[in-house]
Amino acid sequence: MSLIHKIALSFIKNAGPVLAKSMLAYAGSAENVFSMVPKRLDRVPGIGPKRLEAFDFEAALKRAEEEIGFIEKHNIDVLFYSDPAYPKRLKACHDAPVLLYAKGKMDLNHPRIVSVIGTRQPTEYGKQLCRDLIEELSQYGVLVVSGLAHGIDVAAHKEALKHNMQTVGVLGHGLQQIYPAVNKGTAEKMLLNGGILTEYPSGVIPDRENFPSRNRIVAGIADATIVIEANIKSGTLITAEIANSYNRDVFAFPGRINDEFSEGCNFLIRNHKASLLTCAADVAYLMGWDKPDAAVAKPSQLSLAMDLSSEERQIMEILRSDAGIAIDELTLKVGMPVSQLTMNLLNLEMQGFIRSMPGKTYALN
Repeated sequence: MSLIHKIALSFIKNAGPVLAKSMLAYAGSAENVFSMVPKRLDRVPGIGPKRLEAFDFEAALKRAEEEIGFIEKHNIDVLFYSDPAYPKRLKACHDAPVLLYAKGKMDLNHPRIVSVIGTRQPTEYGKQLCRDLIEELSQYGVLVVSGLAHGIDVAAHKEALKHNMQTVGVLGHGLQQIYPAVNKGTAEKMLLNGGILTEYPSGVIPDRENFPSRNRIVAGIADATIVIEANIKSGTLITAEIANSYNRDVFAFPGRINDEFSEGCNFLIRNHKASLLTCAADVAYLMGWDKPDAAVAKPSQLSLAMDLSSEERQIMEILRSDAGIAIDELTLKVGMPVSQLTMNLLNLEMQGFIRSMPGKTYALN
């Protein structure tokens, strides 16, 4: 599939990412979209004769040719929707861009990705939360995504760089500039371990209307979105809402009820739009992430089970041979009342021996 046709597909006026992908699926390739007889292309759902007349394929190809000159000059990678390097998490979102422009050394299909977002005017409390969070996440081999904006965004990127973590900034404009300009130095450092990413071609400036669209990439590219501080009317809450719509996990740090920049986080938690977060270990626990050295640590942890009660050891033995067992089945196997079993399970979970999973099932840590 030629590069010029891939890029040109994103330049078809009035097509948009959803319709562009529908055309791609119908035609089989980007080249076929441009070579297909119009009467066949208007059979694509969402395209009728009037919309098809508005498509200017020649102008799209011309603009794509100009863009190729820019990306070659500036060593930019093009990630097309059907390419293996295209972020698979984002690809699962219905409105994912058909094409992305990337610069740097990043793995957008990294095993663990979190987006860290928040206000552009964080308090000292928020800044410290961000530093502590990223430092703790570094123990879990996580790639950090944010929007390279003022405040929490750039703080997350800087802290990730400090701990030698891959970090990716998603921009709301073309790669001809960095906005805000004060973050250009940080962006340049990110190119060595992470990078910058955008759906916008060269020449697109950071207009206000671009950023809500940018936020869907921040939300869709990650396993989870973490909100550190946000007021009730902010782009941060929009990003959290988008993450929820994609069925992604959302976490938020709570704050004092009268703090302006805790209002958004408290709203998300109160309305069950985010899980309450106190530290990175909460994220790891709920996401089922072990530390890289967890396999070494487990034997010593299990040896502590000698201090458990006979009932707790019985439960541990069952879970050791039957991982992911439901509480109803476990009740039958241990032969104790549900209330008694629940108390033992809680004790084991609080000590870190077991974990609860969806569907009221349990497994060893």
